[in-house]
Amino acid sequence: MSGLLPVEEAQARLLALRGPLPPEKISFSEGFRRYILHDILAQRDQPAAPLSAMDGYAIRFDDLPGPWTIVGESAAGAAPGRTVNAGEAMRIFTGAIVPDGADTIIVQEDVAADGSTLTLTGDGPATRGSHIRPRASDFAAGDCLLPAGTRLTPGAIAAAAMSGAAQLVVGRRPRVAIVTTGDELVQAGRALTAGQIPDSNSPMLSALLAGEPAAVSLPHHVRDDRAILAKVLKDLARRHDVIVTVGGASVGDHDHVRGALQDAGGQIDFWKIAMRPGKPLIAGTIGDAVLLGLPGNPSSAFVTATLFLLPLVRHLAGARDPLPAIHQALLATALDGGGGRRDYLRARLENGRLTPLTGQDSGMTLPLATANALLIRDIAAPPRKAGALADYIVIA
Repeated sequence: MSGLLPVEEAQARLLALRGPLPPEKISFSEGFRRYILHDILAQRDQPAAPLSAMDGYAIRFDDLPGPWTIVGESAAGAAPGRTVNAGEAMRIFTGAIVPDGADTIIVQEDVAADGSTLTLTGDGPATRGSHIRPRASDFAAGDCLLPAGTRLTPGAIAAAAMSGAAQLVVGRRPRVAIVTTGDELVQAGRALTAGQIPDSNSPMLSALLAGEPAAVSLPHHVRDDRAILAKVLKDLARRHDVIVTVGGASVGDHDHVRGALQDAGGQIDFWKIAMRPGKPLIAGTIGDAVLLGLPGNPSSAFVTATLFLLPLVRHLAGARDPLPAIHQALLATALDGGGGRRDYLRARLENGRLTPLTGQDSGMTLPLATANALLIRDIAAPPRKAGALADYIVIA
């Protein structure tokens, strides 16, 4: 535990502390941003029959250029009343079933109807099958529409509903408790005395988790007291899946998270990561709850939450790929070489180019307000010139 863990190893060990949570069944309207636990297989063809893509008339292509005798109509939601035979046309509307015998739709702008007689006035369809959506052209029964672990977007929910399923089976929302520590912290907006600062981490982490399938309890604040913190952790572990502590993760006299975790009957899995900012990260367990101890400096808390807290929540909720995606872009400016830890630099991605922001000190909050990317500089990376490729993670 005295060495610095590589980021990837620490992420893997954190996710191994607990498996995905049990499933629950929900309605489609509740599915946004949840993770499905089983493949969604199509139970039906879509469309279930050939459909018209336009308003017009269903005809046989071989009967062009007409004229035709109009023999009824086909509207969406009902089966056609009869077959279309040679020399016949059936009025049809967008989304309606193409009647048997017909193989082409002629749009209404290309014809004129006089009583029951239909004549061609425009160019007409160029090919057989024009303006028809074939059966199963969207998907066929048995197709895997959404693999297990997919995060449900509005479009994915539409596909799941169209599949013929009655409901969704998703991972339960992880119950997350946020615990800030430190005598110097005061709730934002309250009057400050000498040595006090507003608590920015609680609202920041709450905002990060607002976009995730998590049930977040109101933030808790504990002063720098090991016994009180141990009691709070033990109590929260009975009611939560994840406990996130902020601050108290380093080696100072007032850093009590590691000791309090052990006093509460928990176990430390690892401490200290080869990254900057965020080296003094703690991970462990108390009963069934996973404890993640983030550093207290705002940038450190943000970066470690992005790399560890969000993946943990997604993993517990059933995500197939819980880790943040790594992208590449060109550097807008030169970048110095790396040191002994991997750097996650607050940066701005604009017009396809990355610019590290001024002010990378972990205690600074203002760069977080304008950053939209974390620029990754690996351990001992060589200096790079403007225009070189660099890895980055998208942040909100």
